[in-house]
Amino acid sequence: QENVELLVQELRRPKYSIYFIYFSNVISKSDVKALAEADEQEVVAEVQEFYGDYIAVNPHVFSLNLLGCCRGRSWDPAQLTRTTQGLTALLLSLKKCPMIRYQLSSEPAKRLAECVKQVITKEYELFDFRRTEVPPLLLILDRSDDAITPLLNQWTYQAMVHELLGINNNRIDLSRVPGISKDLREVVLSAENDEFYANNMYLNFAEIGTNIKNLMEDFQRRKPKEQQKLESIADMKAFVENYPQFKKMSGTVSKHVTVVGELSRLVAERNLLEVSEVEQELACQSDHSSALQ
Repeated sequence: QENVELLVQELRRPKYSIYFIYFSNVISKSDVKALAEADEQEVVAEVQEFYGDYIAVNPHVFSLNLLGCCRGRSWDPAQLTRTTQGLTALLLSLKKCPMIRYQLSSEPAKRLAECVKQVITKEYELFDFRRTEVPPLLLILDRSDDAITPLLNQWTYQAMVHELLGINNNRIDLSRVPGISKDLREVVLSAENDEFYANNMYLNFAEIGTNIKNLMEDFQRRKPKEQQKLESIADMKAFVENYPQFKKMSGTVSKHVTVVGELSRLVAERNLLEVSEVEQELACQSDHSSALQ
């Protein structure tokens, strides 16, 4: 709504001769009417909806970047609206009109299911996709029904980075790492652009150490020799062609060595191996006497 109001102000006194307006979610007819009435000089050439009102973290994981969506056991109204918008944008971008199932014992899950259903019913023309033999399913669960799992220390690469260093839109702040270089104070971990990360993000930490060593050895083999001479045009051409790939690999090695090194430091500093062992005993064993010693 705030963006629509700002656009209305802009169109009443336009700075440009032509405008192309793109929304990341569904825009109501009343908002379109408000824009049309403000466009007295007819500078708007196009208005479109692109359903991308969420953050795609991985190919199968998305986030709305919301914290503290509930007040006690009830939804914060603004967060409920935002979650509904994000979910419906996701469904539209995937071109899915799902069956909705929710956890009966959870009032927040029921409220969210009702809100999503209301939007689908209201915007039925947008959700009129081709029927499939097995209809898609939107399953809404309440995280509070399993309070133990989120409290356990994680031991896979992506989960450890998120838990110990923090990931914000695939970016990691390493500015507090002792002795960190200027170039590595903030790094990006994206499976789409980082082959090593894509292949290792779900592996256990012990395996990551081995794979980092292999990555380093591969890098050393490919590293141009310092004494290499560029004596011919062919030598120069080969160097120029290989340099971007070498530079990219160098950045990948530096980034992951730094991240894994900091994870190792934090694991040792916080005694996380010992803590995790106790956590597993408490979570998986009925007899807690040994953990209390």
